[in-house]
Amino acid sequence: MRRKRFSPEHIIRILKDAEAGLKIIDICRKYGISDQSFYNWRNKYSGMEISNVQRLNPLTDESRKLKRLVAYIRLLEKTSNA
Repeated sequence: MRRKRFSPEHIIRILKDAEAGLKIIDICRKYGISDQSFYNWRNKYSGMEISNVQRLNPLTDESRKLKRLVAYIRLLEKTSNA
């Protein structure tokens, strides 16, 4: 899996630059991102603070683990019924 270039904390700082009044074109050029990436990030992270993202990361990891556990249990049930 490809490593992400920007962390969520860094993305929020980039979005704060836009809120401060910098032009989106200049921000994209400065950080080497496409305008589509910027708008996708804005849709995903708008209104968030860095502390919110830091709380969100462990919850996302826990959710991923629980989904894997449920999938594993269903696989076991399916194989035991066969």
